[in-house]
Amino acid sequence: LADSKIAASLTDSKKVREGFQGLGEELGDLADRVGVLEKLGPTKGGRWHLGMNIDPADGHIFGYVVGWATGEDIGSEDAALKADYLSAEVWEEPANYIAIVRHQEGVVDAVKVWQFKYWGKSLLTRFGLKKMDPGRQIVTSGGPIQESIAEEAENLVDDPIFSVDGDLAFNWAYSNNGCRIALTGGYLSPADQNDDNTHGLGNDFRCDPLENRSTGSLWVHDVSNIQDCPLGSCVAVRLQGTDHGAGSSLSSGPVYGNYAIYVSQDAKTFPEPGFQLKTEIQM
Repeated sequence: LADSKIAASLTDSKKVREGFQGLGEELGDLADRVGVLEKLGPTKGGRWHLGMNIDPADGHIFGYVVGWATGEDIGSEDAALKADYLSAEVWEEPANYIAIVRHQEGVVDAVKVWQFKYWGKSLLTRFGLKKMDPGRQIVTSGGPIQESIAEEAENLVDDPIFSVDGDLAFNWAYSNNGCRIALTGGYLSPADQNDDNTHGLGNDFRCDPLENRSTGSLWVHDVSNIQDCPLGSCVAVRLQGTDHGAGSSLSSGPVYGNYAIYVSQDAKTFPEPGFQLKTEIQM
């Protein structure tokens, strides 16, 4: 009995030591984070980080498959707002707010900001393979918390982000089609309907949207405008720019701007039209 009490006491002591050791590691990690924040300085209204930029006419095609689920670096920071770009580091950051910004050579033309339903999840998680089957997530609620559009902004009638209302729909998988970002105010195809008729950012009309596999390059496209153009009765799907496959119904069109995707943990508002964008924005 005495031996068993001694053994129990030693076990308890070990648990206490391990507990203090773990606490020390957590406090050390917290101290590191505080040090980083002190170095960066006060944020006041928070910070935005650029996760992705889509240029519909730079020769690179995101489509539905490239980059979204895997989160690898694409492009360069020097040209982050001039061509297709993805920051692997930002893609892994916890995000509570998202801003989609249409810009002209880095100058804000229009912006919408939403608050995510579920906080603390990264874009890598939100667009990753585990979220793609079955996909079809409505990731915000209550609509945008900010919508700002320049008075001189053009091409707003069928813009995939700024011509429709509602919340953000991610990973919209339907039959052998997929759209990475659409709005609930537009048309969202039923899961089993092969109508090629959900339009937004990051699209493919012939893929396995549940497994992140394209079945060819014919039907990939960066940006499709809002339209009612169902497969079988529509011969020309209106796209922006030239970044798309050679599918017979895909029709190149004017570029309304680049589309930049920013995320933040603490910023609820985004700079107004006319602001010159950067990869990091302190409010």
